[in-house]
Amino acid sequence: MYNQIDSNKRKTWALIIIFISLISLLGYFVGYISEAGNSILIIAIIISIAMSLFGYFSGDKVALATSGAKEITENDNPYVYRMVENLCITAGMPVPKVHLINDEAINAFATGRDPKHASIAITTGAVAKLENEELEGVIAHELAHIKNYDIRLMTVVIILVGIIALLSDLFLRMTFFGGGKRDNDRGGNPVLLIIGLVLIILSPIIAQLIKFAVSRKREYLADASGSLLTRYPEGLAKALEKIENDHTILKRANNATAHLYISSPFRGTKKFLANAFSTHPPLQDRISKLRSMN
Repeated sequence: MYNQIDSNKRKTWALIIIFISLISLLGYFVGYISEAGNSILIIAIIISIAMSLFGYFSGDKVALATSGAKEITENDNPYVYRMVENLCITAGMPVPKVHLINDEAINAFATGRDPKHASIAITTGAVAKLENEELEGVIAHELAHIKNYDIRLMTVVIILVGIIALLSDLFLRMTFFGGGKRDNDRGGNPVLLIIGLVLIILSPIIAQLIKFAVSRKREYLADASGSLLTRYPEGLAKALEKIENDHTILKRANNATAHLYISSPFRGTKKFLANAFSTHPPLQDRISKLRSMN
């Protein structure tokens, strides 16, 4: 389990470094085309961060409202609340706000920028269909996302995606609408222009793929961390098997919040793009890794 955690941490930060390198290349080519140097890159970063601040501080409320989650107290559902509370005591972390989603699908997610400002949401289907150890494994997985600061990391990744989108848009406007100042008559290098154009056109797709890759690595990490918390990887493995075999579709599935759930809410649908660009690794891979931890 410790090896799995260390491996995924290294791979995640390697992807972040690739992300930053891509942004630097984009900034160079945009500056080259416009002769504006690094000023455009700085402006893009400022705008992207400003646009992301609302999501950072209020994104959890939006995610909970979008999913239809309702906060509960211990009196509302002692079984679920005490399970969350007991796992938090074991993990040495604050108890997050506990929510239930009235949906027959088996799923759950955690949100919040840090352990002190966190929430966990569980579907009523998960509570009804999972055995005690299985539900405990699912909750431990979501608590691991909170304790590992995965939500904060994904916020950083989303900011980077925003920067790349802004730079791509700037480059294309400069190239196709006369904003670029460099050309062959003024000493511009046509090879660099072509490389820059290809890079900017492909970069939004590359950025999204890196975002998905980071998200997948965090799922593996949360599986390992959650199993370390419960000391029973088989509980989560059995829960994931039930999720794989359950064909109930989450009613309020949303592309914006899909990466938060323990399993893709689009799993089993005919949404080709949603499945091709999934934020989650295959369930069978996760189950195999969990069972190798025993």
